[in-house]
Amino acid sequence: MRILGIDFGEARIGVAVSDPLGITAQALETIHWNKEWKKPLERIKELTEYYSCNTIVVGFPENMNGTVGERGHRTQKFIEKLKNHIPGVSVIPWDERLSTVQSRQALIEMGINSKKHKGKIDQMAASIILQSYMDARKMS
Repeated sequence: MRILGIDFGEARIGVAVSDPLGITAQALETIHWNKEWKKPLERIKELTEYYSCNTIVVGFPENMNGTVGERGHRTQKFIEKLKNHIPGVSVIPWDERLSTVQSRQALIEMGINSKKHKGKIDQMAASIILQSYMDARKMS
């Protein structure tokens, strides 16, 4: 079974998917949204069904000291809505600290202007979050 990775943001949601063996993560798409939950939840459900995912890993933004701030509370609300909208699929919060910084750096190294390609940053962050989760699972 494949795994979906999500980088939840205020205006965009980056999405990545694992390969069928759960070894590598690939950036998939960016979902643009405007505070209406229906569109992103429906699109994520479509992707979950299309790729036959039984797990969704959502980047969870903790502060560097491990506390949960405002972004974390908004992400928790999103996770709850996702669980209710896609029953039967496991939704796992995963530490996303520094994933956006890593994705921005990766795009710079590829010669891509991150200011012009904000959606790519979100996709790359989702793929970093998902890869981190899969790597941790392999080690345990």
